[in-house]
Amino acid sequence: MSTDETTRTYETQRRAAERNHAAILEVAHDLLASSPTASMNEIAKRAGVGAGTLYRHFPTREDLILAVYRHDMQKLADSVDEFLTRQSPLDAFATWFETLADYIRIKHGLDQALHSAAIRSAIDESYAPVTAAVARLLDACVADGSVRPGLAADDVLLLMGFLWRLPPGDDGRAQGHRIMQIVFNGILRRPE
Repeated sequence: MSTDETTRTYETQRRAAERNHAAILEVAHDLLASSPTASMNEIAKRAGVGAGTLYRHFPTREDLILAVYRHDMQKLADSVDEFLTRQSPLDAFATWFETLADYIRIKHGLDQALHSAAIRSAIDESYAPVTAAVARLLDACVADGSVRPGLAADDVLLLMGFLWRLPPGDDGRAQGHRIMQIVFNGILRRPE
């Protein structure tokens, strides 16, 4: 086999591995949201990969759950620009935080992995991208004059933490909207 053939074979295998990895994460995201006890074999089957492929990428269930968490948090952090193109900055701010809260409430089986030091690491890894996303949202709100300047992204993230403590369902959502208005009253720019 020539060097070019070896390189093409390697690239083909690498792309297939990347597709498998992405497919597993997407299926696990959806399946664990609806059924936190879904088996690894069920996830592999729905992702269209063999059990061996799944376990090569994610040797344990905890590895998979943590990878889904990391993937979802990065995906959400990267979605700020999309929110800002579809909505006003203040509406994007509210919708983005509601999306974050919905994800955190679902947790995709994360509560079963909370006993490990690995979850602390995953949460720590996601903190910087999430805080950066909050900073982008705040900057957009300050730029359009809807939010007062000088707010720290990590303070606002901590303040908005109430959202993932709300009960599920319509009552929790309604309470979230009421509390969000209280938060907005504290961060909105006041007429001079």
